[in-house]
Amino acid sequence: MVNNKVDENIKESKEVALHYMKTLVEVARESFLILDSELRVVSANPTFYQSFKVSEKETENMLLYNLGNGQWDIVELKKLLEEILPENNVIKDYEVTHVFENIGQKTIVLNARQIDSVQLIILAMEDVTAKNQLEHKLSEYTKNLEIKIAERTKQLTIKVKELEDLNKSMVGREIKMVELQKTIEELKKD
Repeated sequence: MVNNKVDENIKESKEVALHYMKTLVEVARESFLILDSELRVVSANPTFYQSFKVSEKETENMLLYNLGNGQWDIVELKKLLEEILPENNVIKDYEVTHVFENIGQKTIVLNARQIDSVQLIILAMEDVTAKNQLEHKLSEYTKNLEIKIAERTKQLTIKVKELEDLNKSMVGREIKMVELQKTIEELKKD
């Protein structure tokens, strides 16, 4: 009787925790999966379904690695969830790049937390593909800009040198003209 009561309390706690987790992840902009201790998908948020172009039927109650014809069978992800997460209970900002069947190559930052009290794992996925592409474009643009600035600086340095040489020549002529003018004035006096 006592064991049944404890089992019921654990089950109720798990259901309450799952309800709160589902409620929270439904409003998130990032993709979320709630996994059980065997890495089966208990729930996913609408952002996950949209981002990865899958349905609830294709996702829920499925082993994570079997999702999308095995496209989630990613070596780095397995290592994270099966080796690192059980020891640390948390994974933060782990970046994975993978080619997905329906959506192409994506770079995703993973964050996961194991919730021992209810034997669930919450896995957050932020798609940073566009951000990384923009950073790469910005880096290329900056590099090209630096090259152009270096070229222009070199050209300006050459022009400045030419102007300095021309200035010296003109100042030298001006000094000679002044000297000649003095000589002419002295000769006129004589």
